[in-house]
Amino acid sequence: MRLTQLNRECLLHIFSFLDKDSRRNLSLACRQLREVYLDPCLWNLLHFSSPCQLRWDNYVLGPSLRYLTICWYSSRVQLVCNIEDWLKTSFQKDICSKHESLVSTFLAHVCHMCPNLLTLTLSGCAHITDQEVVSVLQCCKKLRSLRLENCVRITDRSLQAIAEHGDNLEEVRVDFCRNITQTGLQSCKEMRPIIQLSAERSADMIPDIKPEEKEPLGKALQKFLQYS
Repeated sequence: MRLTQLNRECLLHIFSFLDKDSRRNLSLACRQLREVYLDPCLWNLLHFSSPCQLRWDNYVLGPSLRYLTICWYSSRVQLVCNIEDWLKTSFQKDICSKHESLVSTFLAHVCHMCPNLLTLTLSGCAHITDQEVVSVLQCCKKLRSLRLENCVRITDRSLQAIAEHGDNLEEVRVDFCRNITQTGLQSCKEMRPIIQLSAERSADMIPDIKPEEKEPLGKALQKFLQYS
């Protein structure tokens, strides 16, 4: 029996065992398999290991998406992306310009196309801001788990949005997010005591200091050593 002789349910089951690239390659064989590939039911889980993968044409966004993970474990995150913009050299800014809007743009599409999202994990996404988190919380009302790790631009504004819009949230992690404060964490816990909130190291890290603000010499040296 040829693959195309199977019914739609069987084909979806077979596709579910394949990775994104294999699904796309198989979909190029014929129109029937392409239709299976484009079926939103196939895409309830997506995992990306770098922002550049968001550009690839090997996945489908749709209302069936429940679990989304974008993790970027790269030395570039620590040595370039995590540095405050005003401290970056022209070379570092040029590196960031090639990818800094990828995750934000992708999350904007998620907000419009994936209202049933249940779990969102963002790790090493140094260029996302509070606005992206706020938008996801406002558009994906069924979200139960939000995990942010090493997202350096995230501040207490995201915690406030969690308190205001996280009606169905059960778990929130904001680990190694240096601009999260103890005050913001405490306020979120008081407003949403039912949420299991954790923040490994976040409130203990050195926050960003604007150029016009005076940073103590000791903290400046400590931050320099942290990223050198």
